[in-house]
Amino acid sequence: MNTHGFLRVAAACPELRVADCHFNADRTLALMARAETQGVNLLVFPECGLTGYTCHDLFHLQSLQRAAEEALAKVVEKSGTVFRGVALVGLPLAIEGQLFNCAAVIHAGKVLGIVPKTYLPNYKEFYDARYFCPADNANFSAASCAGQSVPFGTNLLFDCRTMNGFTLGVEICEDLWMPVAPSSLQAVMGATVFANLSASNEVIGKAGYRRQLVSAQSAKCIGGYVYASCGEGESTTDTVFGGHCLIAENGAIVAESERFRHAQRLLVADIDVERLLHDRIQTNSFHDANRSADLSLGKYRTLSFDLELSAREPTFVRAVDPHPFVPSDPATRDDRCREIFQTQVAALGRRLSHVNFPPVSIGVSGGLDSTLALLVVCKTMDELGVPRDRVHALTMPGFGTTPETRANADGLAGALNITLREIDIRAMCLEQMRALGHAPFGIKLAGETVESLSDKLRRLPPHNRSDLTFENVQARVRTSLLMNAGFVIGTGDLSELALGWCTYNADHMSMYNPNVSIPKTLVKFLVQWAAENEFDGPARDTLLAIVNTAIRPELLPLDEGGAATQLTEATVGPYELVDFFLYHFLRFGAEPRKILFLAGHAKFSKTYEPDEVRHWLKEFLRRFFASQYKRSCLPDGPKVGSVSLSPRGDWRMPSDAAARVWLDAAEGR
Repeated sequence: MNTHGFLRVAAACPELRVADCHFNADRTLALMARAETQGVNLLVFPECGLTGYTCHDLFHLQSLQRAAEEALAKVVEKSGTVFRGVALVGLPLAIEGQLFNCAAVIHAGKVLGIVPKTYLPNYKEFYDARYFCPADNANFSAASCAGQSVPFGTNLLFDCRTMNGFTLGVEICEDLWMPVAPSSLQAVMGATVFANLSASNEVIGKAGYRRQLVSAQSAKCIGGYVYASCGEGESTTDTVFGGHCLIAENGAIVAESERFRHAQRLLVADIDVERLLHDRIQTNSFHDANRSADLSLGKYRTLSFDLELSAREPTFVRAVDPHPFVPSDPATRDDRCREIFQTQVAALGRRLSHVNFPPVSIGVSGGLDSTLALLVVCKTMDELGVPRDRVHALTMPGFGTTPETRANADGLAGALNITLREIDIRAMCLEQMRALGHAPFGIKLAGETVESLSDKLRRLPPHNRSDLTFENVQARVRTSLLMNAGFVIGTGDLSELALGWCTYNADHMSMYNPNVSIPKTLVKFLVQWAAENEFDGPARDTLLAIVNTAIRPELLPLDEGGAATQLTEATVGPYELVDFFLYHFLRFGAEPRKILFLAGHAKFSKTYEPDEVRHWLKEFLRRFFASQYKRSCLPDGPKVGSVSLSPRGDWRMPSDAAARVWLDAAEGR
């Protein structure tokens, strides 16, 4: 698993007895052993976990201080045989006449370093400054601990030599609450994963605020964040601790524990370090923070260690969303659809205002993409106070148009109260093919009429139903009509652009495309959302019928029974796979091997065999590289999500780049 850049982390909340250090050490070791069986690489325990955070004035007693150090020595000695990862435990340490609230970083039976708490809360129910000294009081850089002289300070980073990109930063509880948290500085200095040993009590609303803090800090730092807070074993004299544990990655909470559970808890998740590195490299301003904060790289000390990565492949502890562009939660999905639709309307409204509200032309096929674009156009007209009769909607049936989509187009126009003009393009296409001297599917056109040609096309054998010129002529005739009718609204979506599934200078071209960064898997939900929230009556019924229409370009002839013979997904692959590949390839720069690994852990709408997924991934990569020339001259359109292919915005790629590196990787070479 680690070959894909995943780091297994865990936040622990062990059973605890206040001031019983040896009991607490045993419980700590028990959770270490449990974490080892689950393949954990980084294990974080709560603040003052070896003593209990609620010892209060007992912290001043040498007996407790000595017991805490003995407990640490016990954990360090035995950890070498029970846990191969890195563990962080909390305890008070008396050094040179001062008491510090510390995190001990343990690996391979040794203490790698000691990190003291920077900010000591001394307000409301907190009295840390009564017991401890702040970190900046320390005028030393090493301390004796567990029979070792170890590095000491808040300027320590722990770098793993055996896993690229895994550098650990450490902070303690209140540090996270501060305007400039230590983890913010650690991130600038190269830390990618952060551990927070915490003792955060429960009051009304605090859990939500704590969750927001962890999420936001992981996003600001473009890092992984492991937060472990103490639980019910702490004293309830004045406060209650719920054992809230959180694991976040770049703004997303990937795992969260239940609070107020009496059992020992181990919250485990896999953090994608490769993904974090990709986003940091891509976000060039992230590294500018070093200069703007006037920080010195020499201020921080990097301590290296070798993590023994398991050769076995443990169960993947991470949810893989099979439809990353479509939120699974209905309420979140509704909010997302509303925001996207409003963005599309605002973008188109600005462009139409700039060009003084010309007549708008749009091709309406009865499919999902053109339906969404038409809904955006109608809503934009309403928002601008422009009558809908300025919309010139054209439906242009050709040799492959089905009765179903034609009925959808007619019903949609009527429901939206717009005029739909039908232009049969078959005669125009026949004349163009004659002028080109083209014999579609080997049929000589001399003396052929539209009806006779249509009859011959319907009787074509299944093996003779491929003719690119035949398809392109129809697509370009449609675009020519639209261009002569008004300001052309594009309808193609992001998935089609990634695949090059459009005819150059035909449906590829428009004067503005509100759908340009909408992936295919999301288009369906946007139309469904509009049906349920923006329309009612016949309009809603028609929109829901369109939602259930199969995806097809309708450029190849119908069969003898009048049914479509061309299904898009049979050619380019299931769109749920296409969008899955697109998301991970573009958003995170994932390698083909990793995409295949993730796809193997995603629950799609149907089961795909590994060889089938590999086949469609190779097809995606081949088409993606071959079709960049179409994206290099893309019409304007709004970016609405984290993935976009605009050559002026997110994606600049040479049109003649070779795909071999990626295709070889997909093959496992």
